[in-house]
Amino acid sequence: MNEDNSRFESVYSSKVRAGKRRTYFFDVRQTKGGDYYITLTESTKKFNDDGYERHKIFLYKEDFNRFQSSLGEAIDHVKTELMPDFEYDLYEKRQAEWEAQQKELEESGEGGETSTGDAEKKSPEGGDEMAW
Repeated sequence: MNEDNSRFESVYSSKVRAGKRRTYFFDVRQTKGGDYYITLTESTKKFNDDGYERHKIFLYKEDFNRFQSSLGEAIDHVKTELMPDFEYDLYEKRQAEWEAQQKELEESGEGGETSTGDAEKKSPEGGDEMAW
């Protein structure tokens, strides 16, 4: 990667698939000055199959603790106060089943993402800004 683009260098990346159309990406990036920040990206497949729509949040180190605390509080409030009887693990089970099904399709050559060895080509959600 050339010097001009080093501020976008990803040093860690994780993704969370959320159903068939939505994926969340968590990327730790390094600045030219050796500092770090996180980008949170929501990528949603457009209904007309014409690409992806992305929304991005930049999270800087001075906000990490407050962000983590407030996100945890908001999630806990929904889980314990607003919807305590909802089976949240059901979504994890459904996602695991869907991913296993997609893997079977890929292995059989019947669809799914192609395995090219090139991470950016493997997931169209990311484009040139995502690291895999």
